[in-house]
Amino acid sequence: MLNDLRGKAVLITGGTMGIGLATGLAFGREGAHCTLTYKWGTADEDEVRRAFADAGAPPPRIVQADVANEDDTTALLEGLARDYDHVEAYIANASFALVIRDLDDYQRRSLLRGIEYSAWPLYSYTRRIHDIFGRYPRYVVGLSSGGPDAFYKNYDYVAASKAVLETLCRYTNYRLFDEDVRVNVVRSRIVRTESLRATVGQDFEAFAERFNMDRQFIAGDEVANTILGLCSGLMDGVSGQVIMVDRGTSFFDNLMRLYQEREQLDPLQ
Repeated sequence: MLNDLRGKAVLITGGTMGIGLATGLAFGREGAHCTLTYKWGTADEDEVRRAFADAGAPPPRIVQADVANEDDTTALLEGLARDYDHVEAYIANASFALVIRDLDDYQRRSLLRGIEYSAWPLYSYTRRIHDIFGRYPRYVVGLSSGGPDAFYKNYDYVAASKAVLETLCRYTNYRLFDEDVRVNVVRSRIVRTESLRATVGQDFEAFAERFNMDRQFIAGDEVANTILGLCSGLMDGVSGQVIMVDRGTSFFDNLMRLYQEREQLDPLQ
C-alpha cells in the first residue's frame, strides 16, 4: 500500500453484508476507520463487529441510514465530521430496485426509485461530503454489474440503474477533474449474495454448477480488493473508469465455450 489508511475515514453504504462487508474488512485490515450504513434492519451488528475484530481491524461505526433520505445523509455525515476532518474514500455500494418478472411490472415511478437508490447517491453523497467537510473524498467508487450489457433474470430496473451509475461516474469525474478526487465504478460478474438469490432465485447457483459454469462466480473479497487497490495510491491515474472484475470470463463465457467443452456436460441434465 502506498497510501497510509490508518485512522482515515472510509464510508461504505450498504456495508454490513456481502460485497460491502468484504470491502469494509479489506479497508479495516489496513487500519482504516470504516463507517458502514444499512437500511431496514438488515444488519446483525454483533456479527459484523466480530468479523472486524477477527480481522484485526478497528471497530466499525454502524449506522442505520437510508441513502435516499437527505436527513439521514446529513445526520450521518455531520456525525462523521465530529470525529474526522475528511472522508478518504466513499464506496457507493447500496442498491435497491424492483424485481421485474414480466412487462406488466414496469412502472415509471419504480424505475425512478431504483435510480434514486442505486445511482444517484454516487453524486449526492459526494456533493454532500464536500458541503460538510469542505472537500471531496479522495476516492469515490460505485458498485455495478454486468447487467447493463448482458441479460440477468428479473434484473431490468437494477440494470437500468447501474447504467445510470456508470454514466454518472464518467461525467462526475469530468466535472471534478480539477479537484483531488478519483471517481470510478467497479463491475463484477456474479457474486454469491442474498441479493442475488432474492433477484434471480434460490436455485440459480446449483443450476450454474450443473453446466460447469461455477467459474463465472466472483468472490466478494476479489471485488473488495479491487476497490481497495483503486484507493491504495498505486492507481491514482485511473479515474472515470468502469473496471470489470471477472477473471477474464466475459471473453469466453459464451455458447462457443460450452460447445467446445460439450463432452464434459451431461446432455440429460
